[in-house]
Amino acid sequence: MNKKNVLVTGGASGIGLAITKRFAKEGANVYILDYNKASGENVAKELQSEGYSISFFQADVSNQNQIKEVVAQISGNIDVLINNAGVAHVGNLEQTIESDLDRLYSVNIKGVYNCSQAVIGRMKEQGGGVIINMASVAATVGIPDRFAYSMTKGAVLTMTLSMARDYVEHKIRVNAISPARIHTPFVDGYLTKTYPGREQEMFDKLAATQPIGRMGIPEEVANMAFFLASDQAEFLTGADYLVDGGFSQLKM
Repeated sequence: MNKKNVLVTGGASGIGLAITKRFAKEGANVYILDYNKASGENVAKELQSEGYSISFFQADVSNQNQIKEVVAQISGNIDVLINNAGVAHVGNLEQTIESDLDRLYSVNIKGVYNCSQAVIGRMKEQGGGVIINMASVAATVGIPDRFAYSMTKGAVLTMTLSMARDYVEHKIRVNAISPARIHTPFVDGYLTKTYPGREQEMFDKLAATQPIGRMGIPEEVANMAFFLASDQAEFLTGADYLVDGGFSQLKM
């Protein structure tokens, strides 16, 4: 991965931050695209001070013009795109209002479309590339109170299959990663907001839903992303890779 150009959306926090660090430490030139300007700038400064090649762009993945402008500023190849940026929503059909649906569609679906469309021409011209889309176990497993989120992640998975088929002749590999519950700041914030005073109890309950007995950590998802982007995965395209502690297949 040395000197390759890697674009990571949502790369300044949670799983995206772990992916940013993993690729940077392997010698890649990492371009972070994140909506949160303060977080992005802080991450970039910290990693630059450690000698890593990091650039930060503040942008909204749902805004096609902004994404095109960012991609135009990256010189040379775009070897890897990791569509990680996403937003969540807790609620069933009745608890999901139109604005919730529109917000998740704009980021989780349109964001993947915008970023992929912005780089695909460059990848064709350079003779190949890798796109990794962050899906979820919610794309293939019925999870309570995740109506809108599941809808968007199902779309991410099917977009992955479609892009993989359309561009395999151009040596562009497209895969998805489907994590289960990963311990990120989002989880801690959700527990604090929803279960004040019962955070540890509910954390343990959520962790126990993975047959392996715990939540994953962001670095484990980052390891999968790095492998799929590497030359060791040259034969892999059009697939969904579970990082879920057995959640999808090992029924409790």
